[in-house]
Amino acid sequence: MSDPRSAPTLGSLVEQLSEQTSRLVRAEVALAKAELAQKAKASAIGIGLAVAAGFIVLYAIGVLIWSAVLGLGEAWPLWLSALVIGFAMLAVAAGMVLAGARLLKHASTKPESIDRVRDDIETVRSHFASTARKEDHA
Repeated sequence: MSDPRSAPTLGSLVEQLSEQTSRLVRAEVALAKAELAQKAKASAIGIGLAVAAGFIVLYAIGVLIWSAVLGLGEAWPLWLSALVIGFAMLAVAAGMVLAGARLLKHASTKPESIDRVRDDIETVRSHFASTARKEDHA
């Protein structure tokens, strides 16, 4: 058997546990910080690429619109083709605004669950009120 004098005491075991626990927590916090920094860097790069792609798409749409004007300008005068394309774009934008307004109108109405909760509260109140009246009469 082992010598009882060489066995660690309960106090020293608790001290070791405390020290190792705090070391483990510090290591986990450092690891979490490193992971967050790495993910933040990757996210920043992804956001930057998305913004750059947005600018490219914006200019590409302008080029496509101008090419539609030039293409239509082969059959009509250039001013008329630009006018037709401009009005077509306004019609598409108006349709998008109307569709968006319709969606916002439906989204801004209060949920039906609010009415159901109010009905449930009223039912509970009336139940307690009728129970209290019955107890008063008894």
